[in-house]
Amino acid sequence: HRGRRPAARRVLVIGGVVTLAGLAAVVGVLVRRGHRPPSPPACNFAAASAAGSYSITLEQAQNAAIIAAVALRKGLPDHAVTVALAASLQETQLHNLTYGDLDSVGLFQQRPSQGWGTSAQIMEPDYAASAFYDRLAGLSGWQTMAVTDAAQLVQHSAAPNAYAAWEAEARSLASAVTGEVPAGLSCHLRSFGGLPPPPPALAQAATKEMGTSLLGVALSTKTGWEVATWAVAHAYNYHLSSVSFDGWRWTVAAGTWAPVAGPSAARNTVTVT
Repeated sequence: HRGRRPAARRVLVIGGVVTLAGLAAVVGVLVRRGHRPPSPPACNFAAASAAGSYSITLEQAQNAAIIAAVALRKGLPDHAVTVALAASLQETQLHNLTYGDLDSVGLFQQRPSQGWGTSAQIMEPDYAASAFYDRLAGLSGWQTMAVTDAAQLVQHSAAPNAYAAWEAEARSLASAVTGEVPAGLSCHLRSFGGLPPPPPALAQAATKEMGTSLLGVALSTKTGWEVATWAVAHAYNYHLSSVSFDGWRWTVAAGTWAPVAGPSAARNTVTVT
């Protein structure tokens, strides 16, 4: 992938001599005046074992949630989500790239010349995930295959064993975005992006990715947590200040899930504000 050129380093020079004290003074003034760059939105999810937790960017969380939502739409088991996440983590680190080797683009570096669709279609994360799952589902016995083997049979990578390195993270992330782990994903947001979207935009996105809008309807506990996690991952784009389910609430102010004190809305529905 493309690397960035290192930024030029600047120091204060007086009479041809670098003045470290002057540099430190300027840095101190900038810090005191509050000129620190704001922390970017970020998300984290707990590992399925005692390995701790992982931190990912908001974009990665959104794409992971979409990958899980498409599997829900297609009625696929959670193992499919783990395979897809491992593939995307290896290919693009869950980023929706506009470039790649030869004509490869998108989350999975799918190639239009290999029958994956047009470049514009592949750049739609829900389309790319759906195309990945269609090929996965066509493999005999994929449900019991090792993650790296199933991913390789879909991707046909020149590095067939590379997906194995991502299996642990993919399994943990899949556990969060499929609702296996309640309140498994949290996102810390300092502000919202762009102008507020129109009122139906969130429901339209849910319908497009999950097949129907599952917000505000009765759900099983696992499905409810998947929908709630999807909503948290999309909160930045759709300006959601809170997401509630099963007696728990995530708020943009706190950036974490916490029990709801006192009477609350129906516990088996995902509500957003």
